[in-house]
Order: sequence, then structure tokens, then C-alpha cells
Amino acid sequence: MKRTHCLLGVPLLLAALLLAAVPLLASEQRQQSATLVASHDIAIATTDKGKVQGFVRDGILTFRGLPYARAERFEAPAPVPAWQDTRKTLSYGNICPQPVNPTLNEPQTFIADSRFWPASEDCLNLNVWTPALDHKRRPVMVWLHGGGYFSGSSMELPIYDGTRLSHKGEVVVVSINHRLNILGFLDLSAYGEPYKASGNLGMQDIVAALAWVRANISAFGGDPGNVTLFGQSGGGGKVMTLLAAPSAADLFGKAIIQSGVFGPPASRAMDQATARRVAELVFELAGLKPGDIAGLKALPYDRLSGVGAQALAAASKELTGAAQGMLGFPRVNWGPIVDHAFLPERPFEIAAPGLSATKPLLIGSTLSEFQRINPRLAGITDWSEQQTMDYLRGQFGARTDALVTRFRQAYPHWKLSDLPLVDAGARAGALSVAAMKAAQSAPVYNYLFAWRSPVLDYAWAAGHSSELAFVFDNAALGVQSSGGGAQVDRLTATISQAWINFARSGDPNAAGLPSWPRFTAGAPATMVLDAQSWVGVGHDARLIGLLVQ
Repeated sequence: MKRTHCLLGVPLLLAALLLAAVPLLASEQRQQSATLVASHDIAIATTDKGKVQGFVRDGILTFRGLPYARAERFEAPAPVPAWQDTRKTLSYGNICPQPVNPTLNEPQTFIADSRFWPASEDCLNLNVWTPALDHKRRPVMVWLHGGGYFSGSSMELPIYDGTRLSHKGEVVVVSINHRLNILGFLDLSAYGEPYKASGNLGMQDIVAALAWVRANISAFGGDPGNVTLFGQSGGGGKVMTLLAAPSAADLFGKAIIQSGVFGPPASRAMDQATARRVAELVFELAGLKPGDIAGLKALPYDRLSGVGAQALAAASKELTGAAQGMLGFPRVNWGPIVDHAFLPERPFEIAAPGLSATKPLLIGSTLSEFQRINPRLAGITDWSEQQTMDYLRGQFGARTDALVTRFRQAYPHWKLSDLPLVDAGARAGALSVAAMKAAQSAPVYNYLFAWRSPVLDYAWAAGHSSELAFVFDNAALGVQSSGGGAQVDRLTATISQAWINFARSGDPNAAGLPSWPRFTAGAPATMVLDAQSWVGVGHDARLIGLLVQ
């Protein structure tokens, strides 16, 4: 193992030029030579509801905002009516309304480069990128966006664009918008049979989108029998939930969970008693009689959302003793509910769902995840060993010496000042899920994304979402998070190919990586993705175990 250091104390643009002048010029030339064709007789696909018109960019046919279902507030998704004329699908569709107001919160705003879009409750739409409309039966990769279960969209980050991934891998890429927050996860099951599965409407939307894929993707050059789900953060949690959902069992064959598990227990699915209590509070705080669903339907979204936020805070304090938990979010929050209708069990609570025993799984996290949010870690790369020890003793007290010993055993070529970067919760969660999955017949592979970005003095390091541009082969679109350069280009090519290979065959081994073994009970292997990637076998289990105490 060899630690590769980035240039410090040099302006980022200059560093990029010094390290990768030729690749950057080549990248710029590729951008300048991009082509786009949009015409009434170009990129016409036929779905089961009618024809749709997309456009072609760099040889990839793109369809945006394509409706896969429709739904009234608090009701299950239903088929969309057919249309007669060719429907234009040139622009992204509406995203789900959400209570998160765009704010400038540096450095996250700069690093994420987030985009915002018109919102509407008419938001059940998806996007497709494909090399050709030729019935070639290519692997299909269905992306589930992050943002927990309350925010985000299929187009929020520029790096979600599937053009390059589709082109590189000869795969069909699909991304989905669905209902979130109170629109997708308010459990009204106590108020009548029509609402028995209302607590998981957001997940039902995704299943409806997967059913659309099963029925239509062959018309877009995809193989409905070779579908891989991949998602990050909340999207990873959605993938994990679908592994335990009977209605989704036959709609995909492989799964990738990226930073979707934060510490054992792996599942955060809510019990129905808690979910019903939240609903009671919603009616109460809205000034409505219990069960007045018509009254809830009549509320403007902003009012409904505000009441929902108050209900979550009240339920959190009532049931857990504190209104806020991780990252300031309510301890009781919107998300999947074990309702014994859509979701019969908490996935990976004590075992991997038997329903998905034959589905291969790729799961992992980033080295730092949310550790870099801690302002005390600013400038960690410049800390001496003594400064690092002082910080660690203030955080871990008597455990510090044992932590240092275990860290040096796990990562003997890393600096001690890297230890505070390690996010134990996400790593513990990924290891827990991988271990449970390893008890089944299908292969499971584990990774740790450890490459640290120098942007803004390592402000995010290998933080939450830092692997996304690499996965989508979107180095240029992710330059504000990575800084770009030859090293980024190489690692992007390698990681995106590994994801493509897993989608194609269930095995992520790819050129540019050492041999990537399966994660098993006897040999819990992890691919550490870095400038020089390497494989560790149970290398950090004792370190993570001590960190999560």
C-alpha cells in the first residue's frame, strides 16, 4: 500500500495543470466537440402508452420527464392514460415538492453544485439514456437519488447525468422521481382500507417505475431481465428496502448500496405504531378531526409540510426524549414503514431478506462520510501527531491509545491525522449488511471509497457523495467536488467500469483494480478505492468496532 499525496499550498487550478495538462486539454476538446441533435423525427421511441420524442447528445439517446404513473395525494400510483401524438420528453419532469429551501451553505453548496427545478405533486416521471433503440438487450442500471426520504431529485446534481455511463458501458441508464416526505410516507392506514399501504407510497412509486422498466425498456435497447438498482445515501436506503419488498422481487436482479446504511441496526424502517402516532399528530396540529383525509388533501403543500415537520419533532421528543438526532434531523423522520402490506420486515435487522437471497450485492461507503461537517476538523491534513493526539484524547478519552494502535494496524501507510477522518457509522453499517448478505448464496462485494479531494483545502475529503462523479464517469461534471486532473480521470475510469461490470454480470472486477474477491464470513474483503486501490481482509473491523462503542 502506498499513500499518494496531492500538492498542498498550490492553487488548485495550477496543481491541476501541473498534474494533468494533457488530459485536461483532451477533456476540454471533448467538451468542445460535443454534439446534440433534436428534431421531430429523431430519437422516437414507442412505449406502451404512446410514442415519445427525445434527443441525441454525443451519440446517446436521451429521454427526460417520461411519465411512468400518476397519483392523487395519499393514493397509490396508477397507470397514466395513453396519448395519441408523439409526446416530447426533452426536459426533466417536475420534482416532488419538498420542505428544504435552497440555501447557500459553503463549502457544501460549491462542492455539490446542486440544481433546483420546478416542483409539483405530479412528479412521477423518469429519465432514460441509451446507446440505441435497437432491441439489443443491454444491461439496465436504475438510479435512485439521495436526499433521505424527504428531499432530492433525479436531476439535483449535474453528475446524475447518465450520458457518459451509458456510452462507456453500453448500458441503459434510468433515473426516477417519486413522492417524498409527507406526500410519500404518511401512514394513514388507521383510517380505512384504501390507505392500508399509504405509509410507503414513495416506495410504491419506485416499484411502479420498475414495472414501467419491465414493460418498456426493451423498446429503449435494454434487457428487462438484467436490471440493477443503484442508489446513494437515501437512495441506497431505498435499494435496501426494495430488497425486502415482495412487489419488487421480480423487477430487478442485482443491487448496489452506496452510503445507504449508517450503523447497526442497518434498517431504519419505522414501526407502524410510531408511524400511526405521527399521523395522529398531523391531524391534531392541522386542526382537523382524526381521519379527515379530505381535509389533509385540501391543505396547500407548504401548510401540509409544515404540519408534518411539527409532527415529526413532537413524535421524536415524545417517543425518544429528543427532537433532533443525526445531523439535526428529527429522530423520527419520513421513511419506509414496516406495514406488513408493502414491507413485511425490516431489511437487514437481523438477517438479509430471504426474498433476495439470489441477488448479488455491491455495498460500501466513503472514508469520511459526514465527519468533515465537524468544523474542528478544518485543516486536519496539516495537523502534527501531537495535535492529532490532543484532538483524539478530547474526543475518545481512555480509548485513544487503543484506537491509535488499531488504526496503525489497519492503515499502516496512512498518517495519524487521517484517523479523525474515519466515519465509523457508515462503515459499520456496510460491514454489517455485507456480513448478513454473505450468509446467502449470491455474491456480495464491499468497498471503501478513500480518495480524498483537495478542493477547498480538503474541506470534504472523502465525504458523503464524493464517489458519485466517479461512479457516473462524470469527472468533468464533478470537478467542483474533485478538482479534476489525471489521477481523478484514472480513478473515474476504473470505478465506473467496476459498476458497469457488476451491472452486467454481478462481478465488479475491472482493469485498473487488484483482484476484487467476494466478501465472505471467513474472508471479509474490502476494496479500498484510492489513487492506488488495494484489498483489505477484515483489516479495520477492530478499529470500527472500537469507534462505534
